[in-house]
Amino acid sequence: MKINWNHIKLIALLLMVCGLYAFADFRSDKKKIETLNVEFLGEQNLYINHETVNKLLIQKYGTVVNVPKEHIVLNTIEKVIEANEMVKEAQVYLTVNSELKSKIVQRQPIGRVEGNAKFYVDDEGKRMPLSKYHSARVPIITGKITGKSLEDVYEILKYINADNFLRKNVIGIHIEDEENYQLKFRMENFVVNLGGVDSLEEKFSNFKAFYTKATKDKTLEDYNIVSLEFNNQVVCTKI
Repeated sequence: MKINWNHIKLIALLLMVCGLYAFADFRSDKKKIETLNVEFLGEQNLYINHETVNKLLIQKYGTVVNVPKEHIVLNTIEKVIEANEMVKEAQVYLTVNSELKSKIVQRQPIGRVEGNAKFYVDDEGKRMPLSKYHSARVPIITGKITGKSLEDVYEILKYINADNFLRKNVIGIHIEDEENYQLKFRMENFVVNLGGVDSLEEKFSNFKAFYTKATKDKTLEDYNIVSLEFNNQVVCTKI
């Protein structure tokens, strides 16, 4: 029988490559984590800092530096970080240089409730605690805080946050009652009676038309109440 040496050489080469790969992989697993690198993505206003993340990992998971890579459970570390109320999402992975990296997306507040309880409303409509590291410049929410009124306020905040003019100028939302909301503007003395959260696009469109005309006529200071509750009109009360 004729021996095919080319096939034997190929098989031997494959076995050698597989062996080297397995050996390298084994050595890599035995390497210890040298550093922990935490990176915050998106907005750089930090509601949680690097030190807090390190302490959280030590308390809930244990130290990660100088631990063999094979002992690191990435999914568990991600869940530990995401358990913090300031964190929206965390991605954890290992680099070839034995560095443990964590990329963190923070929750984003869009309103701040000032009442018996103080907290943020985030961009998903959920409660978010205040941070000792940074205070967000967002509309202040006051008045009768209930589950229903906060749901409505979230709808108002979403609309404000998506509109450049409103985002720059609305500094407060007061809850007179459910379905009765008032807005406070940065540079103006008047209060805007919004009513309920129905027809927000129409109401704010009417308000912008009024605001543009009143600015041109220099009459904004003449009013103390601007009402948007009525169908397709703006009703103003003079001082």
